[in-house]
Amino acid sequence: QVQLTESGGGLVQAGGSLRLSCAASGSTFSTYAMGWSRQAPGKEREFVAAISRRSGQTNYADSVKGRFTISRDNAKNTVYLQMNSLKPEDTAVYSCAAPKREYYYTTVLSEYDYWGQGTQVTVSS
Repeated sequence: QVQLTESGGGLVQAGGSLRLSCAASGSTFSTYAMGWSRQAPGKEREFVAAISRRSGQTNYADSVKGRFTISRDNAKNTVYLQMNSLKPEDTAVYSCAAPKREYYYTTVLSEYDYWGQGTQVTVSS
C-alpha cells in the first residue's frame, strides 16, 4: 500500500509558477507509476499528468501541455509537478495518485487506487 502527501499549493497570480510535491511512503515508490489530477469546484476530477516509474514516459492533458512538467526523484520517494504560466482556469485541488498495481502505467484516473489528500492551487487574474 502507498500513502501519499501533497504540498506546495497556494495562491499565485496569473502567469506565475508553483511547484507541487508529493511524498510517498509505505511501499517501494520506484515500482509505481505516478500521476497528478485536479478537481475544480463543481467539476469532475480530470487527469493532469503521469510519469512512468523510471521517468522514461510522461503524458499530459492537452490543457497543461507545454506549461506543466511532471518529474520524480525515486531516491526521495517524491513526485513533482512544476506549473508555469498559470491561468485562472488552473484553479483546483491537485492530488497525486498511484495505481494499485506495481509496474503498471496508466493515464486513466479510474485505474489509480492510492490518492493523497490534495493541495489547493488558486490562480488570481
